[in-house]
Order: sequence, then structure tokens, then C-alpha cells
Amino acid sequence: MYRTHTCGELKITDVNKEVTLAGWVQTIRKFGSITFIDLRDRYGITQLLFNEKLTEQLDKNPLGREFVLQVSGTVSERSNKNKNIPTGDIEILISEFKVLNKSAVPPFTIQDDTDGGDDIRMKYRFLDLRRNAVKKNIELRYAVNRAARNYLHQHNFIDIETPFLIKSTPEGARDFVVPSRMNAGEFYALPQSPQTFKQLLMVSGYDRYYQIVKCFRDEDLRADRQPEFTQIDCEMAFVEQDDILQMFEGMIKFIFKEVKNIDYAAPVERMTWEDAMWNYGNDKPDIRFEMKIANLKVEGKNYFEGLNKTEFAVFNNAETIVAISVPACSDYSRKQTDELIDWVKRPQIGMGGLAFVKVNTDGSLKSSFDKFFNEQQLKELAQYCKANPGDLILILAGKEERTRKAISELRLYMGGRLGLRKPEEFKLLWVTDFPLFEYDEEGNRWVARHHPFTSPKPEDIAVMINNNPIIENADKYLEHPYSKIKANAYDMVLNGNEIGGGSIRIYQRELQEKMFAALGMSKEESQYKFGFLLGAFEYGAPPHGGIAFGFDRLCAILGGSESIRDFIAFPKNNSGRDVMIDAPSTIDEKQLEELQIKLNLK
Repeated sequence: MYRTHTCGELKITDVNKEVTLAGWVQTIRKFGSITFIDLRDRYGITQLLFNEKLTEQLDKNPLGREFVLQVSGTVSERSNKNKNIPTGDIEILISEFKVLNKSAVPPFTIQDDTDGGDDIRMKYRFLDLRRNAVKKNIELRYAVNRAARNYLHQHNFIDIETPFLIKSTPEGARDFVVPSRMNAGEFYALPQSPQTFKQLLMVSGYDRYYQIVKCFRDEDLRADRQPEFTQIDCEMAFVEQDDILQMFEGMIKFIFKEVKNIDYAAPVERMTWEDAMWNYGNDKPDIRFEMKIANLKVEGKNYFEGLNKTEFAVFNNAETIVAISVPACSDYSRKQTDELIDWVKRPQIGMGGLAFVKVNTDGSLKSSFDKFFNEQQLKELAQYCKANPGDLILILAGKEERTRKAISELRLYMGGRLGLRKPEEFKLLWVTDFPLFEYDEEGNRWVARHHPFTSPKPEDIAVMINNNPIIENADKYLEHPYSKIKANAYDMVLNGNEIGGGSIRIYQRELQEKMFAALGMSKEESQYKFGFLLGAFEYGAPPHGGIAFGFDRLCAILGGSESIRDFIAFPKNNSGRDVMIDAPSTIDEKQLEELQIKLNLK
């Protein structure tokens, strides 16, 4: 054994014990004829005291940071205790030591306040993982994994692995494809999710399945995306929507308790997709704070009557006008309101400007468009926006989709500025009743909002079966019966982030074929891509549904981070590269010949 104890477990009760430790040199501090070394391993740090004789040995053969060291000695009480670490009451009086391996000078300091930037730390990720801040993230990830497994095991779910080499059936993101040497000219795809396999398992009678599984999508990256990511993937048979919602809000509450020691006793709020879009401007609202949207004008229709009395061209010419009342900000200076105007004009937001009304604490009102609104009109506007004395009303006007997205972003921005988005406060929400289809203007066809295996709400099944999905007039797609069909689908939202999404699935062949036809697939194409699933539905497929949680994102939120990369041991950068191992990379000509592949690089 290289060690009798770890560097994080010795306490004052261990004084006078003879121990052997092994780990990495964190710091070296020489005081005259003695030397102190902090030795670090995964479990913590222990201070070592080298006497005069051993210090002479160190002078002849100096140690460096990150040397791997084995030491033996006696546990002793420290005279200058360190209350910041669990081992701070003791130190080891070293009797002998051995260098197990030397280390080159690290390219950055291995400590929480490191001097290494993102690029250098990702290149040397194996060193970055030694830092305590990163180690805590990896440990939290494991704790979430363990808690999820324990909960699902307690509720009779069975962990079943599904294949990674499957058939390419791209419907959403692009597939990663893998050439087959034994089947020249043919390719596997890496799964974007185990969707069809878990449905087949329901047909097979495994009525409660789960898997914590890698998924792959070849899409543009950002802070909360990676080309390979992890899902908590679950499916249940003989269930309705409420059964699934109750089961999995129970799982998340269990994880809160096990990982964060939070008793989430409150019922999880439920909100329809239409209410989320109307009140918050997006389908994953952060409900830790209010600041709901006031819809003054939507797609050309005035909801605030005061708009009928104004000659303000910006408002009259706008398709949509929306506002939020920001609490306790009526004292904003001209500089501060100008900063907000510049913020909404940024390309990421894309608005032409911002109007505002100050509802002062003395009852007076001041707006950026006083020339067009008198005091009574401003009072009516403030009442419509449910503004209180001291509030600042922020108003955006423009095209529907862009304006609603912009007010949503502005709401979140102001919530952050005011400290209303507290990272240690957690608020769960179910969003339900999504549209089943979205209209693709470019292709003049319907596309599935979730995926093509999502069932309509029971009351909409007949609408889907009895109507032709063809859109005769592209300008009137909103009048088509398919635009009104609701999906039997649900998303779980945590602090403004979608952490899970699922649906009740289609399980009858006729309805599934109707869905494929609505998405523009011919019978031949649907048979080629999904014949195995359609055939399975003819052998007693039970009603079933499920959900998949973004495991990396859930860990990031629980850890108080914006980026999932902080919670993945070996992540890719924003270009999809692993800079540590330099992947992706080229392969040699012999491999290409074996695969019968010729490159046509342009």
C-alpha cells in the first residue's frame, strides 16, 4: 500500500499515529532549517513538517509543485491551526519520504484562483481536473447521477443499454455518421437519443426503463451545448401525462434533497405553452421573480385601448408592442436609460430602440414619448401594465417574433441586474400543451415541434386523422386545422432553463403513419426509416410515454454555473474540438482505403 490514509481524513483524534500518505505537492514553504509542504490528493490537503535533517536532503534534491510524493511520519497537533480545512488541526512530522514521480512546471497554478485561461486549461484538462473547484463539479455530477439512479431503482425502473451504432434518420439536428468497413458504402449514425429503442422496450414489456446515456448531435455549439451530451432517459408504459409529471417531479425533488439538502415541498406549478409565451415571451420562463409582460398590441390588434388615441407613429406602425414594469427603478438616470436603449439595440437582441415610462414615487409620470401621450394616457398605461409607484415601465415595439423574444431577454436582464435571479434559489415549472406542429415557411410544410413520435392531445387525435395535412395557401397556414393541434407533451423548467422534455407517445400504426405523412414523408420513406417501429406497433404496443432530462445542464444549474462544460470531465470547445487530444483529426490513407472512402475537400 502506498498510503494508510488519505490527505483529507486525519483529525486531532489521530495524534501520535504512525501514518503513510501519498499525493501531489501543492505548496512548499521553507522557514530556516525546517520546511512545510502541503500534500494534496482527491480527498484534501495535509500539512507536512520536514525537520532540519530532511530539509538538508530537500536542499540537495529540491521538490517542485505537482511532484508525486510518498511520506511516512507521526500525526502531531499543529501550533498554528487552519480552520479552513478539515485537517487543519494536525500536521505530519515526517520521518522519511520518497519521490514517486517528478513533474514539469505546470502551465498554470493548480488552485482555485488559477492564472490559466480557458484555452490553456482545456489543453491541459488533466491538470485542470486536479483543481478543487473543478473537482467539486465532478463530485456534484456523480452525486446527481447516484441520486437519480437510487430514485429510479426505488420506483422499479430498470437500466437497459441501447445501441450507439444505429440507422441514420435525421429529423432535427444533423447526425454524426460512422462508416462501416464490413458494409462498404453504408454508414451507422450515433444516436441523437434512444427514442425509438425505448419505445420498442415498452412494446417488449419492460414497462419502466431508464438509462443515463450519451447522445450525439452535430449542431452549432454554445455554453449549454456539446456535440456529445448526457441524458437521464426514461420511459413508462400504461401511463397518462399526470403519472409521468408526478413521477419525475418526485425524482428532481429527491435529487434536490440528496445533493443540495433542499426540501422542495411546494407543488410544482404547471403552465400552458400559450400562457408562458403571453406572460413571459418564451416557453421556459424563469418564475423566481414576477415582472410579467403586458401585451399592449399583438400582431396588429390593440389590447390597450390607449393606443387608439395616440399619433405616435412608432406605436401605430408596430405589429406588436409589449412592456414590463421593473420594480424600484423609476430613479434611473438618463445615462442608465441610454444604457438600456443600447442594450436592446445590440445585434443579439435586434431592436430599433426602447421606450420607457417612469412611475415616480410621488405619483407623477415621465415618459420618453411625452409629446404623444398626455398625463391621463400615461396613467392608463401604467395601470394596464400594473405598475406601482417607483416602477420603470420598459416598452418594445416591432415585429411579433423578434419583439417577444427581445422583451423576454430584457426581462431576464433586468432580473439579473436587480439580483432577482438568485443561483441558490430553485423554482420548478411544468410547461404543457405545446403546439404539435410548427410551420416551415421555406419548405411550406409542417415540422414536428418535439419529435415525430409525440402524440396529439386525446381530443385532437380525430382532427389529425380526419384532415389533410397539405397546406393549400401558405399565407393562411394559421387557419389550417393542424395549426390548432396540441401535443401531449411537457417540459420541465428550472430557473428559466429547460432541464427535461417528454411526451405521451403515439403507439398505433395508423396514427404514426398519419404523423409521418403530415411531415411530408411518403409511405416508402417512412417504411424505409421507421418500418421496424411501425411493424412493432402491430404486436400489442401499450400506451406509453416518457421524458429525457439534460443531465449536464441539471448539474450546471445545481452547481450555480452558466456552462455545462464546467461539469464534464473532458469537454469540447465552442468549435467542437477536444484541444487536449487534438480531435477531430485526419485519418491515414490506409484507413480510408479500407472504408472505401474518397475525400472531396473544397
